[in-house]
Amino acid sequence: MNKTLFLLCPTDCLETAVNDAYENENYFYTSLGNSFAADNSTLKSIKELILKHDIKNIYFVLSNDNKIILDALERQSFSEIIGLENFYSEIIKQKEDSEIMWLTTNNKDLIISYFLNHKIKELQLELGNLSLNSIKVRGKIYDINNTYFKNIYSSLICLKSHCLN
Repeated sequence: MNKTLFLLCPTDCLETAVNDAYENENYFYTSLGNSFAADNSTLKSIKELILKHDIKNIYFVLSNDNKIILDALERQSFSEIIGLENFYSEIIKQKEDSEIMWLTTNNKDLIISYFLNHKIKELQLELGNLSLNSIKVRGKIYDINNTYFKNIYSSLICLKSHCLN
């Protein structure tokens, strides 16, 4: 049986949807807006979980109506919460870049994809040789209106604000 670690935002309440869609042995780690800090303690816990349960798949997941992402893009009511300052700055910068590049203001999926691609790369680097042992790290966006998980946009499309491919 596949064993999968899902990194979720607790405001999305996606555990049941994940268990319904992915009939694996699922494990969960939560942080607001998937903004977890890659500090030694967190990484140690994630590595221990991966090794203990022989996890082969890791998914970063956010819903397309994630309350933290929407707040960062609009009101910024939660900007004073410790640990979200850098997260909000990243999201706002990506919003500005995507509006210039894509000439659209409806860019939530692009912004979420950019952010999750960044988190995937960060985790892969931190996992080091663990990720070389066939652990796949990917991202999904949960479409709240159609109740399904869709793949994030490729890192070739939106990883950097000035990528020309």
